[in-house]
Amino acid sequence: MLSRRLARVMDDLVTIPGTNVGVGLDALIGLIPGIGDLVGSTLSGAIVFDAVRQRVPVPVLARMGLNLLIDAVLGLVPAVGDLLDVAHRANRKNLRLLERAIAADPNPKPPTVGYLLAAVALVVLPLIAGVVIGVIAIVLAVRWLLG
Repeated sequence: MLSRRLARVMDDLVTIPGTNVGVGLDALIGLIPGIGDLVGSTLSGAIVFDAVRQRVPVPVLARMGLNLLIDAVLGLVPAVGDLLDVAHRANRKNLRLLERAIAADPNPKPPTVGYLLAAVALVVLPLIAGVVIGVIAIVLAVRWLLG
């Protein structure tokens, strides 16, 4: 499953020697102000998109969107936010939510129009929020650099 590989790459690509703590691409690209958070939010959205394709319940999609939003907000805090991002692991949380939803209902009913509208909103809104947060971070970083 693409989501499983993506969650591993984004949250647990390498383990810090002597610990059980994994660091992924999300934390590394998050070090680049604004752009890193933008790219990270976009890649993380793929897991939520996979959840929509699997027709997981709307409340689960909402929780997944919240995880992405928290991840994006944490990315706004320089340095400390990147450490908190390693601890938060939004992608791994969203993968667990996806796997539990699939296990609970392996053969969901065909999606209704209401489900599709809610799903699109819950996928698109966190991505837009991530982009907005990324742009704000870039603007703030440029202003700070230029004095």
